[in-house]
Amino acid sequence: MTLAIQTREVVYQDKDGHQLIGYFAAPENAQAVAGVLVSPEWWGRNEYTEQRARELAEHGYAAIAIDMYGDKKVTTDASQAYAWMMDTFKNANTIVDRATAALEILAAQPEVDSNRVAAIGFCYGGKVILDLARSGAPLKAVATFHANLSAQSPAEKGKVQAEILVLHGEQDSMVSLNDVEGFKQEMTQAEVTHRVTILKDAKHGFSNPLADERAQANNVDLGYNAAAEKQSLQEMYALLQRKLA
Repeated sequence: MTLAIQTREVVYQDKDGHQLIGYFAAPENAQAVAGVLVSPEWWGRNEYTEQRARELAEHGYAAIAIDMYGDKKVTTDASQAYAWMMDTFKNANTIVDRATAALEILAAQPEVDSNRVAAIGFCYGGKVILDLARSGAPLKAVATFHANLSAQSPAEKGKVQAEILVLHGEQDSMVSLNDVEGFKQEMTQAEVTHRVTILKDAKHGFSNPLADERAQANNVDLGYNAAAEKQSLQEMYALLQRKLA
């Protein structure tokens, strides 16, 4: 059943005082439902990320599409997206600080049960939530889609609280299968409960119906795959249902 939902923008700040603007969605008249952070691709907090937040709300969760660049900046130009993303890498703490600020504002919403929170992320946003989980954030579950799996600081034994699901395209040329194996070794050594699903014939960006358009406009190796999108979302919702019940 698809629930009626409410949406609003939520303004918050990181530790350095940057204004960030999240897009919040929840079932109408929701009281203390589980919350989910939605972390965007490197394009910024765009309509795609907001759509995923609305879908989560329709499934009974409260969700916030987060702003990693400030003032909800978005672009469709890969060179601009790369520049904004790299700005967040300059300081080792920026990514986790901004993701933590988003998690705190999500937990503070009256519709959210702060004891039941999870995070999902796409591409760059997958790295964001993986680093958030590595930092020891109180997340029950994490699901990533065609994510950058590299770590600012590798996971430490006993620190990661989330169960992690990585959804990765078999034909992803940006994050190799060797990278995936390295990530699995990192999680195993840190004793993190995790699972990796390799999606057949799927490229980087497989979950986004606009991936082919963005690929053509920017000469980057992205590709939408409807079957991979469907399977990955099913696996994500199964994880959320199990961990946030």
